[in-house]
Amino acid sequence: MQIHEIKSFDIRKKKKRVGRGGKRGTTSGKGQKGQRSRSGHRIRPAERDILSKFPKLRGVKNKSLVEKSIVLNLRDMERIFSGEKSITRETLKKFKLVKNASDRVKILGEGEIKTPFTVEGVKVSASAKKKIEAAGGSVK
Repeated sequence: MQIHEIKSFDIRKKKKRVGRGGKRGTTSGKGQKGQRSRSGHRIRPAERDILSKFPKLRGVKNKSLVEKSIVLNLRDMERIFSGEKSITRETLKKFKLVKNASDRVKILGEGEIKTPFTVEGVKVSASAKKKIEAAGGSVK
């Protein structure tokens, strides 16, 4: 065996250089126009598009987990519950003020009341409690 007969097992290929003219034509295998045909192209990350869809306004936050209470004022109670003596969650459902008997409801003391009512199982503010008891009603 002579030195000129020795063959290498590691056959190294030259890397093709794209975009420099030659046999591939004018665009050199890069297609036509657009971001990917330009030198130094970099595809925009998808996160940038997702972020732009979120609202940028001040005060826009996630929805609170606690449901808001349905507010009922004293001035409306005489008009709505004219024939009723006691106000419970079932009464509120009967008059279609709440969808479910388990909905949060609070009676506030805005307005005056002359008819005595008995309020059971519903949250009542301190001012509303005073006015209900002054009219001859009770809060349980």
